[in-house]
Formats: sequence, structure tokens, C-alpha cells
Amino acid sequence: MSSAFAPRHELLRVTDLHAFYGESHVLHGLDLAVGRGEVVTLLGRNGSGRTTTLKAILGLLPRRSGSVMMNGRETIAWPPHRIVHLGIGYCPEERGIFASLSAEENLRLLPRLGSGGLGDAEIYAMFPELHERRRSPGTRLSGGEQQMLAMARVLRVGARLLLLDEITEGLAPVVVRTLAGTVRALRERGLTMILVEQNFRFVAPLADRHYLIEHGRIVDMVPRADLERRMDGLHRFLGV
Repeated sequence: MSSAFAPRHELLRVTDLHAFYGESHVLHGLDLAVGRGEVVTLLGRNGSGRTTTLKAILGLLPRRSGSVMMNGRETIAWPPHRIVHLGIGYCPEERGIFASLSAEENLRLLPRLGSGGLGDAEIYAMFPELHERRRSPGTRLSGGEQQMLAMARVLRVGARLLLLDEITEGLAPVVVRTLAGTVRALRERGLTMILVEQNFRFVAPLADRHYLIEHGRIVDMVPRADLERRMDGLHRFLGV
């Protein structure tokens, strides 16, 4: 695909993005765009560059080039602590829960980015399990509770663009269904989300569009309206 799909009311545009780990060239001129309130996925096999794309958007790599426009601002030369203040929240695959802190202390660890964050009552209404376990150490939380906590933490600080990396990995089906409901609820609140996910069954009904990544490049984009007729090709692409 020669250029990114251009949604209306664009929030994020990535153009000709290159990223490196040391001497390893991982992203090769990647293009994508995300509109306000959209949910999009990055689909591809392991090693295709999906997680690297999220980290490059946030400036978490030592070397990157190209253009990352967030809400009309060029951020390619910005450090991560400045980028997040534009309202970007990141849930890494490893979740980043501190074992020595309680669930409530983990929740309140990050400073607020603005006035748009969810209050504690709203968060506990969305994740009642966290209210029940709010005084439990991070090590005592289940995998599902840790994932809810990681999401709740970035919602509390006021992030409007959520970068969610493999949020269903290793979780029981009942927890995956809960997270699907959470993504829908956040979309209804107007949040924008980019999901990196191996569980295609989870993301297929949630996303407006699916970007296909191979060898560090976007090779195609599948809108929701085309999903059914292209399902066989997607399964072959993903090796499902």
C-alpha cells in the first residue's frame, strides 16, 4: 500500500517511519493513519514489527526517522515524556505492574496528563474486580486483574489515544470477554485505540480497520465493511 488511509478528523498520522534496534532495521517506511474515536488493529505474525510500531510512535526506540504527527504536531524528535503529554497511553505486553505496590498504589502511580482522566469511582465501576483487590499486592493479582489494572492506570491519567499491546495474551475466555466489553465502552466514550493482538477473533468485531504488517511495512488495510469477504485471505496472512 503506497499511502495510509486518510480518515476524517485525523488524530495520528505516521509517514515513512523507520525504526532500528541497534543495527537491526525493523520498520521500513511504515505508513498509517488513525481518526479520532477509531479502533484500529495492527495484524501480523510475530516479528513483523507490530510492537515496534507502538514503541516508535511513543519514541521509546533509540533511533527512528520519518514523521509521527499527533493531533497535528510533529513528534519524531520529541522524547517519550513529552509525547505522552499529548494524551497517549501505552499498555505494554508485560503490563508493568509493580509487585511491591498494592493495586491502588499501582493505579495512582502515574501523574495526570490533563483534566480528562477517569476518576477512581468510574474506574472501579468499569473494573469492579480492581475495587475488590485494591489493597492486594501486585504479585497477588491474576493475569486478568493485572491487565485491567494496566488499562485503568492510563485511563486515570487522561490518555485519549490508547496503544494496547496483546491485552488478551494468556487470559481466560471470560476475562477476554470482559476486556472486549471494556474496549467497546471506551470507544463509546470517544477514546481512540490501536490494538496489537494475536487473537483475531477478539479484535475482528471491535475494530473499524485492520492494518496488515509484514517485514516492517504496512502491506494492506482492511476496513470493517470488507472483513467478511476477505476473511480467508486474512487467515492465510496470519497463519491461522
